[in-house]
Amino acid sequence: MIPDGTYTAVLDEIEESLARLELEGADGELHELVLDLAALSAAGRERGAVFTIEYVDGEVIDAEYDPDATERRSEAAQDRFDRLSRRPDREWWGSSNR
Repeated sequence: MIPDGTYTAVLDEIEESLARLELEGADGELHELVLDLAALSAAGRERGAVFTIEYVDGEVIDAEYDPDATERRSEAAQDRFDRLSRRPDREWWGSSNR
């Protein structure tokens, strides 16, 4: 059960008319929430969209799309991918790594 509170949520998956979100509370605890896609802002109905979710008594009271946080998250993921996809330089390989 998800405790009442305010969460940062990331839209992880969309399947038919359902959205699966990963919620993170202020304490870092993670939860999963599945809800009707129509409950989310049309602007944020894409994988990776970030929302602020108010959850009380087992219900989503408010789900506010955060386009700035979504963009920052997307850019950070792209930066990680770019770093991982670069070939290591010759110094890294050094003679001890051969």
